[in-house]
Amino acid sequence: MARIKEIERIWVDLPLKEVPFRNMVREIPHWSLFEICKVTLDTGHVGLGETMPYYTYGAVSDAAVARAQGGSPTELMWDDTLGAGLQMAIFDAVGKLIGAPLWSLFGKRIRNWAHVGWWAIDMPADDWILECQEAVQQGYTTFKTKARPWFDLHDQLERLCSSVPDYFQIDMDFNDFGLDPAVARPLCRALEKHSKIAIWESPIQQEDVEGNRSLRAQLSVPIAQHTGRPAFRTQLERQICDGFVMEGGVSNTLSKGRTCEEFNKPYWLQWVGSNLAASFCLHLQAVLTHARWPAIHCNHMYAAQYVREPWQVRNGQAQVPDQPGIGVTVDWKVVEKYRIEPKPKPYPYPRLLLRLDWPSGACSYFTHAQQLWDAFKYAELPSFTRGVNLTRVLDDGGENWRRLYDSASRQPILYGERMP
Repeated sequence: MARIKEIERIWVDLPLKEVPFRNMVREIPHWSLFEICKVTLDTGHVGLGETMPYYTYGAVSDAAVARAQGGSPTELMWDDTLGAGLQMAIFDAVGKLIGAPLWSLFGKRIRNWAHVGWWAIDMPADDWILECQEAVQQGYTTFKTKARPWFDLHDQLERLCSSVPDYFQIDMDFNDFGLDPAVARPLCRALEKHSKIAIWESPIQQEDVEGNRSLRAQLSVPIAQHTGRPAFRTQLERQICDGFVMEGGVSNTLSKGRTCEEFNKPYWLQWVGSNLAASFCLHLQAVLTHARWPAIHCNHMYAAQYVREPWQVRNGQAQVPDQPGIGVTVDWKVVEKYRIEPKPKPYPYPRLLLRLDWPSGACSYFTHAQQLWDAFKYAELPSFTRGVNLTRVLDDGGENWRRLYDSASRQPILYGERMP
């Protein structure tokens, strides 16, 4: 029986493209950081996986590595508690050991091509348009992004929808920012005039069972929720959404996927990372009957990739690999180029000052996204106001900028003077 001989962990800082980077600094600058897990079996077979240490269903811990060292890969690979990169690497090693693609370990393949979607964080409309233009050029047909109350969502969608082809669809993720049906219902109804809107994700607090049931009955666009908020059984039995966002390890995904099949509920897999993680996810999509919605990988955000094979999308779909394991190869020269020592989460991003301009002429200042989240989640600021706009105020070296930054770092300035 094969055993795990060695586990190596390598950190890399993979550069983001310009448009994603300038918007992600507000909230998730740490998405450039990866830990590559390299698992070598005593047979000589090598498996590779990756973890985003500060964004994943499970980071790889020292304890997990110690537990896996010397163990049987065929037993360990089903253990979701090992963390994303280590579990992925063990599966890859086992697939190479037996000469089989991963989908054959997960179940019966039902599709050779799987739906994939383009993703972007909340951005000004001009940047959304740039992202979608690139998405169309690369063969994508869907775009998932964020609905946020610090941008004029009406204006954003008016401009975005008029800029993309008729076949292109848009999924809007509120992350509960709609708060309750009284806010979300009129907003979503007004925006449903745009035929390109395909899914509302988490428009109000997911735990609001009756509110979500009511909202679902009154909106024509399907509602998606992350599994497990409230309990998965409650979500299914109370029929509070039309489908799901599926996250977690392999065993969790396959188990919940079978349950969704019983309830005839579609979902998308959300397996964020580079082309390595995206390729791994395609194997899961190959066997899950109700993984019908476009998976979210975010692999297109990076200016560099350490997977040699190009990522190709045709008509919104990517082909499932047939080679042993994950079915891709890693370019170690690229890994070494971007290799770093492990480092703390870079958040808040240094010297970041954000100004929120209100149509009334008032303005607010923040230094990181959590301040924005708290101000709107607790209704300290009005939600989804027409004409509102968030911008970054660059450091001009002046006293006024320093004063505003220092003050907002301690506590957000909800109503302050507009900086010239």
